[in-house]
Amino acid sequence: MSTATAVINLDIEGPKISRHLYGHFAEHLGHCVYGGFWVGEDSPIPNEGGIRLDVVQALRELNIPNLRWPGGCFADEYHWRDGIGPREQRPRMVNTHWGDVEENNHFGTHEFMALCELLGAEPYISGNVGSGTVQEMSEWVEYLTRDGDSPMARLRRANGRDAPWRVRFWGIGNETWGCGGNMRAEYAADLSRQYATYCRDHGDNKLYRIASGASNDDYKWTETLMRQISCFGCEATPKNFFQALSVHYYTMAGPWEAKGSSTVFDTDDYYRTIAAALKLDRILTGHSTVMDCYDPSRTVGLVLDEWGTWWDVEPGTNPGFLFQQNTLRDALVASTHFDIFHKHAARLHMANIAQTVNVLQAMILTDGDALVLTPSYHVFEMNKGHQDATSLAVHLRTQDARRQVGDAELGTLSASASVKDGEVLISLTNLDAEEPAEVMLDLRGGMIGEPTARLLTADRLQDHNSADAPGAVSPRPFDAFEVVDGGLTLTLPPHSFLTVRGPVSPRA
Repeated sequence: MSTATAVINLDIEGPKISRHLYGHFAEHLGHCVYGGFWVGEDSPIPNEGGIRLDVVQALRELNIPNLRWPGGCFADEYHWRDGIGPREQRPRMVNTHWGDVEENNHFGTHEFMALCELLGAEPYISGNVGSGTVQEMSEWVEYLTRDGDSPMARLRRANGRDAPWRVRFWGIGNETWGCGGNMRAEYAADLSRQYATYCRDHGDNKLYRIASGASNDDYKWTETLMRQISCFGCEATPKNFFQALSVHYYTMAGPWEAKGSSTVFDTDDYYRTIAAALKLDRILTGHSTVMDCYDPSRTVGLVLDEWGTWWDVEPGTNPGFLFQQNTLRDALVASTHFDIFHKHAARLHMANIAQTVNVLQAMILTDGDALVLTPSYHVFEMNKGHQDATSLAVHLRTQDARRQVGDAELGTLSASASVKDGEVLISLTNLDAEEPAEVMLDLRGGMIGEPTARLLTADRLQDHNSADAPGAVSPRPFDAFEVVDGGLTLTLPPHSFLTVRGPVSPRA
């Protein structure tokens, strides 16, 4: 058994944790949209206007803050006018990126906005820079957000929607370094300025434009974008072309061509996965450092709008549909990612799990009328109290909570904390596959009253939920802790995620 101390100053508040760090992503990919969110109005599965209601209810339980759509790579071959008007008259297209299947465009702009309204989530639309035009994206913004008697407002009304929607978040392309056009950073940066210029604010709808940013640790790409809006080391306010830039990072246990199975893996594979997940802290630090040189006041946001685990597809499924199971290992990747997000809350404004339903590290798996909540879903639900809370720094002393992974040493305890409405929420993950961890929560500057705790774990790291065993990996109450002067002591089981919450009061 390892031992660790987590020192938390309850009265020293850090940056606010934006609720948008708990965002989601829905691409026209596999069964994420069709069969996931959308079943059609004639489906026997309960729906509202074709939108699947059990999926909506499950996501509302997470307080889902935003949903990114229509891609991903699909966004840069999607032309929004094909997805409006009577469904039977919409043209078909071929989804060349994902499975080479035909897309009937039955789920388009109006259906997506109806979905966001049902979810209570803000829409995040990723615009087509790769194969689209400046005019096309400019008119999409006008169609969605302009009131009055403009051409696009009239077209929207002709399609049944009188009032404009509020749509703040707009992606200026996606992965322009790859599937979004295979561009050079300098060319993509110029396009970002151009497209952002014509994505206009209409009325009181103020856009938050997100330039397509780097892959992994390509800090040069970030610098190239920042040079478009500011100067190195200067104190000038960055030009207002775009308000954020993105970065993408996926966690894998091996190389791209041999990512490994989502369910068949050993302990070494697990530790390689966790080591890869924890690299995100260094990557976000690198991008933030570059941005600080051009924007020391941190007015420009960093957006991790694709993250998650990526495994080989399940045997017997369409390779282009990216369907994978979701085990306890995936849940622990999610919990450690959130700790990293909270640490970077001053610069990181949004993050979007890839993807919400039936694709990659999904929250929900559907099969006909069956719906399964994955272990990753439960991490989002257990952590939702961090949304829009004030972060609290966690100082870990973990002399022996470590494992050797290759040439590197891996810390096996991860933690973060926040306070909101007089209540503290502490998240703890024991990443050790085999050994429990005895943890002392050393709470300073206040006291926690009547704490409650919940635990997510399973017998094996490979355990997962299915239609036959939907609760195999699910949270349960945890009361094996002791309140002591100055905090709490508890023992975390191996490979487990725990949340502790309770009201905060001053020390007597």
